[in-house]
Amino acid sequence: MRLVRIPKDRVGALIGEGGETKELIERRAGVRLDIDGEGEVNIVDNPNDPLAALKVMDLVKAVGRGFAPHRAMRLLDEDEYLEIVEIGDFVGKKSDKLSRMRSRLIGTNGKTRRIIEDLTGANMSIYGSTVALIGNSVQLPVAKKAVEMILRGSEHATVYRYLERSRATLRIAEMGFS
Repeated sequence: MRLVRIPKDRVGALIGEGGETKELIERRAGVRLDIDGEGEVNIVDNPNDPLAALKVMDLVKAVGRGFAPHRAMRLLDEDEYLEIVEIGDFVGKKSDKLSRMRSRLIGTNGKTRRIIEDLTGANMSIYGSTVALIGNSVQLPVAKKAVEMILRGSEHATVYRYLERSRATLRIAEMGFS
């Protein structure tokens, strides 16, 4: 059994309407989820697939970090990983700096987030003081570097150029996985 804590306000998203999301996760991964209202999630292992519980731990963390469950389900696939970046590690704990960085990562009308997602193929969620990324072993490092560039104060244009240059590598890797 493994324990994961998520924010109380994300428990409903993990359970889903009428428990359907919880049931879908349990069915797809072959594990059992025991969820309490305080945000504690116990994952009971699948004896046939010991890795399933580890994948579900990441899936639960992803939902806890703001991902919609249908996007987090991607973590049950092969070569899909979750990466969480603490914004506070780059700007400290001051709330005004945190909100400014969150705004920079999202961009006007979500433009920056959309560009990072579109050019890398990774999914991105900004929740509280964290940025969570879901992607494969090729997409994730590129998306993480772009996020860290923004957090370190790089201009958006510089980050977009980096992403454009990285597209060739991502395309080649995509062809290899197909």
